[in-house]
Amino acid sequence: MEIKTAQTIVDEWIKQYGVRYFNELTNTAILMEEVGEVARIMARRFGEQSEKDSDKCKNLADELADVLFVLICIANQTNIDLETALKANLDKKTQRDQNRHTNNPKLT
Repeated sequence: MEIKTAQTIVDEWIKQYGVRYFNELTNTAILMEEVGEVARIMARRFGEQSEKDSDKCKNLADELADVLFVLICIANQTNIDLETALKANLDKKTQRDQNRHTNNPKLT
């Protein structure tokens, strides 16, 4: 699925089931909450914290999709084309970091 398509699908979902977008500040808080849920899984499943039994059923893919959904909501309501933004961001990173990581002895 292309990012533009995802933005359209999320917009249609919001209009059909969500009534309207939450305001930008509310969606930002929800995004932080969803990122926190991803962080909890990562810290316990892949990090040094022990995973509680109640955390073992948590689905990382679902939590990442929650993050993406809210991120798309914020982009939609602020009129940002994420596909264009991502391409521009990758161009910026390529120009800035084209030799940075290959020359980093910590990564070899």
